[in-house]
Amino acid sequence: MNDAASLTRQLAGLLDEAGLISDPARSAPMLRDHRSLYRGHALAVVAPADTAAVSRVLAFCNQNRIGVVPQGGNTSYCGGATPDASSSQVLVSLARLDRVRAIDTANYTMIAEAGCILANLQKAAAEADRYLPLSLGSEGSCMLGGNLSTNAGGLNVIRYGMARELVLGLEVVLPDGRVLESLTGLRKDNTGYDVKSLFLGAEGTLGIITAACLKLYPAIRSRATAFVAVRDPDAALSLLDAVRTASGDCVSSFELIPRIGVDLTLRHIPGVVDPIDTPANWYVLCELSSSRAAEPLDALLEQTLAQAHERGWVLNASVAMNERERESIWRLRESIPEAQRKDGASLKHDISVPVSQVPRFIDVAGDWVARNIPQGVLVAYGHLGDGNLHFNVNQRGGTQAFQLQAVEQKARRAIHDLVREFGGSFSAEHGIGQLKVFELERYAPPVELELMRTVKKALDPNGIMNPGKVLRA
Repeated sequence: MNDAASLTRQLAGLLDEAGLISDPARSAPMLRDHRSLYRGHALAVVAPADTAAVSRVLAFCNQNRIGVVPQGGNTSYCGGATPDASSSQVLVSLARLDRVRAIDTANYTMIAEAGCILANLQKAAAEADRYLPLSLGSEGSCMLGGNLSTNAGGLNVIRYGMARELVLGLEVVLPDGRVLESLTGLRKDNTGYDVKSLFLGAEGTLGIITAACLKLYPAIRSRATAFVAVRDPDAALSLLDAVRTASGDCVSSFELIPRIGVDLTLRHIPGVVDPIDTPANWYVLCELSSSRAAEPLDALLEQTLAQAHERGWVLNASVAMNERERESIWRLRESIPEAQRKDGASLKHDISVPVSQVPRFIDVAGDWVARNIPQGVLVAYGHLGDGNLHFNVNQRGGTQAFQLQAVEQKARRAIHDLVREFGGSFSAEHGIGQLKVFELERYAPPVELELMRTVKKALDPNGIMNPGKVLRA
């Protein structure tokens, strides 16, 4: 029987000199999740240099019934890339698979490997005079494989869709080491089942994505960005409809932000400024974009905001006059999660409801929080354009973190039950990981859950892929 040292030596033999990470200083950050909710121990931490090496590692682990935990940029909010504490699982870092293999400008596609940092892919597309619309707050460190494995959402979903909608083809290493080579750049391909979709959002439980063929778009040549004080979320929803209609659906982002979100960033993030002098309870960050350089988006947005002001939806607005002002507005929005962390403990809920139901959900669920969690204060913000809210409860000043954490289960159950009543999802864009396994069992339709388990058993009969994530063994 192989002991841990022997298995590690055999793994090292499958890799190049840099493939086994044995330095604890390097591996320690990889063994805890982004939010420090989970800390694990690994049999070994490996970093294959290419798809062939990933294949060898998975074939070896499958043969020896060793659990495999794939990891990209380790930015998961749900512990999806953290091994358990048993020291029996192999953590496979995809960081060395970081090549852009090809950009076909005529086909508007890019083939990139799983370890590519998202911001680098955006830059590569821009250098080819193309646009990759996937954009997240963590884009400076998150990696493509993780983005696709969690079906990431982000800031441009309203116009371009979730990560899965940007994928034309995949290269995937299956649990037994075989490689699914399907890096097609075809827009039309009706040859049987859409097999690649199984791996998008599967969080590494069915195989390891090693490369993808992504859709690109014409480069963005004009933008209009505004920070808008609105009467309430209902008014924000009316404004969204007006801007989409007036612009011919050029809205790329439409973010709902409460006053407390602004206050938190001003308090904790150096350099953040309030775009509007007079405070309001609710704001919207609205951005229009076009591939046409001469598109009069600023004038169109200003005119629409003026009409919305006359209708009482808009109280005040600040339209960015240059890129510096635009970046300042976006910095405020993207700093809210960091400001929350610096402010104290928080209970996080990544939920979605139909766009039309967002204002009512905020009213109903917000009222429940006010009545039942006196030790917390609601911080509800997010992507109004696609119905995704980060419905968080922050530690109220004068209380201790443990007092808020004591009601975490109560809050989660009540809020997620309300989400179900509104026809929504308890996991909009952050995935299931290990944090929400029991939530999936509670809320997924039984037939859907059965199909998931059937697919898992068929592709990973030995249960080696990311054990304990998404589905229990």
